[in-house]
Amino acid sequence: MTVSTEKNYEGVFDSTLGFGHRPAVISIDFLQGYTTEDSPLYAPGVVKCLKEVPELLNVARETNTPVIHTRVRYTPPDFSDAGIWIAKAPVLKALVEGNPYAAFCDEVAPLEGEVVITKQFASAFFGTSLITMLNGLGVDTLIIIGCTTSGCVRATAVDTLQYGIRPMCVRECIGDRHDGPHESSLFDINAKYGDVVSKSETIEYLRSL
Repeated sequence: MTVSTEKNYEGVFDSTLGFGHRPAVISIDFLQGYTTEDSPLYAPGVVKCLKEVPELLNVARETNTPVIHTRVRYTPPDFSDAGIWIAKAPVLKALVEGNPYAAFCDEVAPLEGEVVITKQFASAFFGTSLITMLNGLGVDTLIIIGCTTSGCVRATAVDTLQYGIRPMCVRECIGDRHDGPHESSLFDINAKYGDVVSKSETIEYLRSL
């Protein structure tokens, strides 16, 4: 008998965390390389989700919810700050200062006073001050948006849980290169590491604080 994926996980990996009381929003790597068609990093799913993001960011700002942005930057010519990841994914060599592909998408660019974290690896926590910042703010809920679902979003969600904070991934505001990895990653995050939530319920939560 063939059992569906959902049925196989039912009663095992299907609980929810729910929103907490002190949220922050993290906007992961909304860089022009993911939304420019001639870029080797181009990801159609990111173009799609980007349209949903400004409304959520506006609500976060209106409710005085901290908004944190991440970007990836490497140092040419040897890219030693990328470790061996650059050997696995040489496409990332586009993410250097001065390359338009490494610039934030205009629609979701950081506002003055919003923190920008520069990272070299998938998780927004790895090698950065993010957890120190969140602890200092008393954050118990991290609302995760950005790209890509199967890479930096998933890695950040896993580390969020491991640091004792609730990862809440906003489905409409997350994108990837292909629907397959995107949907699989959202399913996996929702099953084991955090909650995948809708934009509408996230906005409702922020406005209720």
